[in-house]
Amino acid sequence: MITAILGAQWGDEGKVNPKCLNLVGTGCVVHVPTFFKELEDLQKKGLKTDDRILLSGRAHVVFDLHLLIDGLQEGELTQAVEQELSLRGEGSDVNKKPSGGAIGTTKKGIGPAYSAKHARSGVRIHQIFNKGELDKRLKVLANGARKRYGDAIAGYDVDEEIARFDTYRERLRPFVVDAVPLMASAQKQDIHILVEGANALMLDIDHGTYPYVTSSSTGIGGILTGLAISPFKIKEIIGVVKAYTTRVGSGPFPTELNDTDGETLQRVGHEYGVTTGRRRRCGWLDLVILKFSVAVNHYTSINLTKLDILDAFDTIKVAVAYKDTSSGQILEAFPEDLTVLDHCEVVYKEFNGWKADKEVAGIRTYEELPPGARNYVEFIEHEIGVKIKYIGTGAARDDMITR
Repeated sequence: MITAILGAQWGDEGKVNPKCLNLVGTGCVVHVPTFFKELEDLQKKGLKTDDRILLSGRAHVVFDLHLLIDGLQEGELTQAVEQELSLRGEGSDVNKKPSGGAIGTTKKGIGPAYSAKHARSGVRIHQIFNKGELDKRLKVLANGARKRYGDAIAGYDVDEEIARFDTYRERLRPFVVDAVPLMASAQKQDIHILVEGANALMLDIDHGTYPYVTSSSTGIGGILTGLAISPFKIKEIIGVVKAYTTRVGSGPFPTELNDTDGETLQRVGHEYGVTTGRRRRCGWLDLVILKFSVAVNHYTSINLTKLDILDAFDTIKVAVAYKDTSSGQILEAFPEDLTVLDHCEVVYKEFNGWKADKEVAGIRTYEELPPGARNYVEFIEHEIGVKIKYIGTGAARDDMITR
């Protein structure tokens, strides 16, 4: 049986149980030094990683060269977006850009690594074990980058990176597997497989707020291509949704709150990006986006997280529609053309807060929730047409309601 856990907004993916066997799938890209560092960090925390973490040999390598290129590309994109916003007029409410740059990438080399993959010039993990092939392909990448960026990458030394991979090779070998027969065997034995999707649907390269997205398929389609699993064996698709909305980086965010309510969500919810530590942008829950996410990922149930953060509010809003300010018409769905959002206003439904009645924090049965919180949950459930099966009510692992 296969259970998929997918982020439904801009980064609500699930986190894996520490007792399972972990596989980094074929659709991922891997920065080997970071992989080793994260293993060491886990071991320092007392978590055993021996024989429990595997890498697909078909996954692609993120080189230090890619990290360098990522920063250069972000600078170029900043200029392009500045020109676009200038043509569209300043003051767009839906495309506010934090100071970090145009797309707001993590600058971890992910985009350039995927670009190399799709240009068929990348390096797969299994090719690390063929020194001649690795050295040749990395040198080709480096030569191409020099022609493209010139003196901007003058400090990069391809021979130094090759030498580092000479030290990684044997250390990495025990972690690398051919994931296709591994997954085929697991499915044949009907082993319970839990799939965690990184990022979330609105960062998907195809269905997200392009170009303000990541470089991979973060939705249900990425599971099939990245893990070679049978679609007929997927029994549950759980969409992870915060009780409000957050995103890191640039791009449209119709319900973003640049006021004290937004500051409260950020502060009480401890909203900082896990990878970069950047402050997350915060806003009210957006059912237009959530309905779009449901249409793409076909969730069988929803895990509504961090409901307890809304304990802080007297009034809570939920976006139910976008209205075109020029025509007065309601949009049928989240638009593919992001410029449409420039002349739309958000239509909200307001709920009374429940803090005067009872706090949600720490509650573990649905019946114990204050009536206002239950009304909030049931309204969302009714609007999106998917059962909210799990409700997060606190930071502890067992602060969870299962309905």
